Amino acid sequence: MQTMASMSSFPLLFGAIAGDIIGSIYESRSRNIKTTDFELLPRNLFYTDDTVLTVAIADCLLHKRDFSTTLRKYGRAFPGRGYGRGFKAWLASDEADPPNSYGNGSAMRASPIGFAYRTIEEVLDVAKASAEPTHNHPDGIKGAQAIASAVFLAYNGKSKEEIKSFIHESIEYDLNFTLDGIRDSYTFDVSCKGSVPQAIVAFLESTDYESAVRLAISIGGDSDTIASMAGAVAAAYYKEMPRKVVHYVKLTLPTQLLDIISAFDTLVKN
Repeated sequence: MQTMASMSSFPLLFGAIAGDIIGSIYESRSRNIKTTDFELLPRNLFYTDDTVLTVAIADCLLHKRDFSTTLRKYGRAFPGRGYGRGFKAWLASDEADPPNSYGNGSAMRASPIGFAYRTIEEVLDVAKASAEPTHNHPDGIKGAQAIASAVFLAYNGKSKEEIKSFIHESIEYDLNFTLDGIRDSYTFDVSCKGSVPQAIVAFLESTDYESAVRLAISIGGDSDTIASMAGAVAAAYYKEMPRKVVHYVKLTLPTQLLDIISAFDTLVKN
């Protein structure tokens, strides 16, 4: 029987980070899978840009740092982690204008915001600010707001129906589809509009943290990011994760990232 770790015994950000790590080997078109039946923790998993930039946002909130400066700092300190073309170009120059991207990079890193604030208004405002340095297209901002607000609502005890209703009414995402209904036809899509609703539906259809991540990966596409987003909301909602997953994440991440994750956890939980 699988043993579970309660949220009091694992860092809040492990939900997003574990999803990223578990999805890491399925992310490319050639490696996509269309099933929930796969080995959860093979030895060749790794963390990607989703994890690095999630920790960067947590660092901003923890130490009141500038989003733009800190995202550049982390991107340069952890090169070769799968950053998108536009983000890499932005990283290369301190003077680069925001890429006006509507990709899911803004959403994949937004989960710390959902844990750090006490009102939904603050969450939406800070999510917008966190997206703007690299994703100031309206769709890029909406993606960040969707994940941050879903995490906030889940963490604060709202039901799945309440979360779904808020995302539909406030973010204007249509969540009235099933993963079974899109799995065969779903293709690689790194836009917020084409991946964030899918991640939220994976959470809505799940029964626990692991099933949310398995469902997210099972549709293919940008698997690590979809699983990271779904995992963030699922951990906030279920408030438990498999103990073996928590252990795997601790062994996978460098101390530099774990230290920020731990400090952010202490700030939020206390």
